Amino acid sequence: MLKEVGVFRSAVLGAGLMLPAAWCACGAPLVAQATAAAPAAARQLGTVTAVSGNTLTLKTDAGQAVTVSVADGARILQLAPGSTDLKTAQVIALTNIAAGDRVLVNGKPGDDASSFTASRVILMKSTDIAQKHEAEQADWQKRGSGGIVSAVDAGSGTLTIAVGTRKVSVTTSSTTQYRRYAGDSVKFEDAKPGTLAQIQTGDQLRVLGTKSDDGSSIQAEAIVSGSFKNLAGTIATIDAAAGTLTLKDLATKKTFTVAITGNSNVKTLPPQAAAMFAARAKGGANGAGPQGGQSNASEGGRPGGGGRSGGGDLSQMVGRLPNKTIADLKVGDAVMIVASQPDAGSSAVTAVTLLSGVEPILAATPSGGPAMTLSPWNIGGEAPEGGGGQ
Repeated sequence: MLKEVGVFRSAVLGAGLMLPAAWCACGAPLVAQATAAAPAAARQLGTVTAVSGNTLTLKTDAGQAVTVSVADGARILQLAPGSTDLKTAQVIALTNIAAGDRVLVNGKPGDDASSFTASRVILMKSTDIAQKHEAEQADWQKRGSGGIVSAVDAGSGTLTIAVGTRKVSVTTSSTTQYRRYAGDSVKFEDAKPGTLAQIQTGDQLRVLGTKSDDGSSIQAEAIVSGSFKNLAGTIATIDAAAGTLTLKDLATKKTFTVAITGNSNVKTLPPQAAAMFAARAKGGANGAGPQGGQSNASEGGRPGGGGRSGGGDLSQMVGRLPNKTIADLKVGDAVMIVASQPDAGSSAVTAVTLLSGVEPILAATPSGGPAMTLSPWNIGGEAPEGGGGQ
């Protein structure tokens, strides 16, 4: 019983939402356990799309439309998001269920895969889920940090991350929950349950936990990590029909083929902002260091956004810019890109975020590539579903 509730909570809180905030309190490890413990045919899990009498229409998490007949005398329970015990559920009437609610139904399948008869319905109201997500996002905004992994001590369970010019120690425990960004996807919801062993030097990492008073260490409650490529250079070729471009990375001197998909964020930095960040890259603005005070996944922001540095760091600003397409780019444009790399060492990558209009930033550091890089945690602008900027 508890395992099924764990599955429901994980699926409810993880569906279509910004991954770190949606995942951090879901009990994700229960998903695999429950899947093995209960036959898939004995339950259906999804979002209600319609209610008619004693019939529910569900869109399952696999994308299938299923018609659920609720049997007479079926037990209908409403569970609060975050609860793991059905003893806390309230008995409700079928009429309390509405389109948009999430349900887990138990019973038996019908004659075909699109029908099901339910003997029990467990409900989480869409409004309750929204409130839960807002609270989780606020928690990540308040207690979340992030940066580039600079060291991993598997023996002690300690990670070191670079947050701007500072080093922060991340201490893990047996209760720390891990999530790993899918290498072949730019969608947060495609991330999988992970382990400490998967985290490598150079990975980008977001962590939720309690910080020390001086901010030099964090006791991790939840971690989401991924391996991303930060590229910068001038576009050499564009194949708009194929949705790809090529560029020679300034830092590695290697040529990469970059795929631009419907999930990629293509942005253009305004000239005034580019000049400001170029000054920071030179260390000349507000006394900022070579990282401009912030880098990559910046401290203090929510999981989908950058942190704070004066008027806002580069990644934060990117989240607020309007979306462009590959058609708005041209050969010779200077760009900065954060990309997912399905195969380690491959020259083919998929853009998570591409920022053009960065000529002044690249010119400020001509020898070793840009002093600033983008964060992958900006996907989707400001919308919570994608992990936008603040």
